[in-house]
Amino acid sequence: MIFKRFFGTKPDEDIAWTLYGEIVEQARRPALFADMKIPDSVDGRFESIVLHMVLVLRRLKRDFPEGEMLAGALQEAFYADMDRSLREMGAGDLGVGKRVQRMAEGFTGRLAAYEAALDDPGAEGEDDLSAALLRNVYGTLPSGAVDPADLAKYVTAQAAALDDQDGAALRRGKVGFAAP
Repeated sequence: MIFKRFFGTKPDEDIAWTLYGEIVEQARRPALFADMKIPDSVDGRFESIVLHMVLVLRRLKRDFPEGEMLAGALQEAFYADMDRSLREMGAGDLGVGKRVQRMAEGFTGRLAAYEAALDDPGAEGEDDLSAALLRNVYGTLPSGAVDPADLAKYVTAQAAALDDQDGAALRRGKVGFAAP
């Protein structure tokens, strides 16, 4: 933090934090928890943020190289926020790094699974998306407790809205999420 005061931040970092703020705001919308049954817990909120991060990162990566650089800065903002959140919840300094590393590994796996499902427009992609949502977002719930169909439709609609968004606007920090 002290280095930022002396050296400032890079434009990508500032935009990444703006994007991250919009992602978190969308990920915390009450309808996601009330209507789509995302568990209202630490795990559920994490999964909701990850899901929305994946959607924005997927869109950013198309705008090579500018979007790719911003995507990296956005991931760094996410990891920094996870570190801060763990510390606020009382995690000790020695354990935070390992926990953030496990979160990063989990994030990478989710990113690959969600992107692969969204990039396959057929029935197999829909099945893969539903399976990934069940495994990750609803993974703390008993088997069969939730049908992921509504959340899968929401995710697909968000991906389409972001696909239609102008890349330059997104790279300036404006996310065009659709209403839940």
